[in-house]
Amino acid sequence: MSLGPPYTSPPKAITTPCVKVCIVDPESNLCLGCFRTLPEIGGWARFSEAERAALMTELPSRKGRIRPEKLGILNT
Repeated sequence: MSLGPPYTSPPKAITTPCVKVCIVDPESNLCLGCFRTLPEIGGWARFSEAERAALMTELPSRKGRIRPEKLGILNT
């Protein structure tokens, strides 16, 4: 008699750059919080770990694509 499926560990958490500031800049098409595009945000869970790692490495360099005064609203 089986009591159900064998115990498995919970799924591994997905690394994310999300900082819970979800405002997309219409000029750059980047989120002001994490610097991802809407397609990247929407597909994040479907990306491989390697794809997510590559994007995480690239994200800080995207900050320069957003006018500084727009980012200033987040640093008050």
